[in-house]
Amino acid sequence: MVTFHPFNGYLPRLGDDEGIDERISPPYDVIDDDELQTLRSNPYNVTRITLGQRNGRYLEARSELDSWIAEGRLVMDEEPCFYLYQQRFPAEGGELLRTGIIGRLRVEPYSEGNIIPHEETFSKVKEDRLNLLRDTETHCESIFGIFEGLSKELRERMEDAQLVFLSVDRQAVEHALLRISDPATVEGISRELERSRIMIADGHHRFETAVNFASENPEDEKKQYVMATLVAGDDEGLVIWPTHRLVRDSGKSEGEIVEALSAAMVLEEVGDPFTLGQRLARSSGTEIGLMFPSGRCLLASAKEHDDDPLWELDTYVAQELVLKGLFGYGGSDVVVEYDAEATSVSKKLAKGGYDLAIMFDPPRMETIWSIAERGRRMPKKSTYFFPKIWSGFVYYRMA
Repeated sequence: MVTFHPFNGYLPRLGDDEGIDERISPPYDVIDDDELQTLRSNPYNVTRITLGQRNGRYLEARSELDSWIAEGRLVMDEEPCFYLYQQRFPAEGGELLRTGIIGRLRVEPYSEGNIIPHEETFSKVKEDRLNLLRDTETHCESIFGIFEGLSKELRERMEDAQLVFLSVDRQAVEHALLRISDPATVEGISRELERSRIMIADGHHRFETAVNFASENPEDEKKQYVMATLVAGDDEGLVIWPTHRLVRDSGKSEGEIVEALSAAMVLEEVGDPFTLGQRLARSSGTEIGLMFPSGRCLLASAKEHDDDPLWELDTYVAQELVLKGLFGYGGSDVVVEYDAEATSVSKKLAKGGYDLAIMFDPPRMETIWSIAERGRRMPKKSTYFFPKIWSGFVYYRMA
């Protein structure tokens, strides 16, 4: 059973000359140094907490967070609420709207089967996020989960939600936070979610860290929960991008790479990046694209493989046959970088410094669910759910 409850969120109280844009931020792990400097220049921006470590700990960030509350810059909601988080963004032919429900989700091990992962994670990140929770006792960022959906009646009742904040970021994504406090609606959301199964779309590190934090504090009920934004699987704005790979420091030339891969893969010459993208879009989902700095483009697929369902994933094909099989990734000096935008990948290749780019078609939601429900995980960075869930609109305080 899934336990998803409302909570008394801590919300920003804005000054007369302050906008919500000054308080919010993209997720901590997608912010570059220049952007972080800009965000942290705002005295009450959430990154001052989420990325406020000193020598690996967040004691100073905790003091700063406490001061925001003491000064009335963050104020606790008077009653337990769910919050609707809406993101409106441009799409081909118009625009899309994605709606998530923010609440507190009771954590549990994946082995219980109610909350399931879909990707592998980088273990080194988890200790840092655990120290953040230990020191601040606050969830400043939300995990992103997907569930089957709510009844039509309940969705209609949720339309009466009250607008709290509205913002537009530089990527032309309009963010809105709304409050749901009607007791019957709140109860209905919790009751219907009990019967759902939740797949983590983004925030595996934070969820797994929250599980560890809960186990450290078994007697503290508040600390058994993580702040979560849940989106219905049939939401029109549920957009998934692929995450491409850029390889450098491999020590291999283009010719050596092609010759080595031809032993395990069927390679087909494709004219240019645009044509390669078209071919990938029409593929079965297991073909990958190879782009070289010279401009050469290849479509590649495995010659043979076993019955492991992960071979249905292009990212797994790339991981096993290219990154590990050819470059020895994980045990060599080869460097792999990630980029979700094809145009950005092409620009990086043209600028130089990379040996190869591995390109993918967007993963299909049904494939992601199928793999997750069979207890398997996709390779790290297989998906990029767009737009990202931003932080700073609401905090879940456990102190």
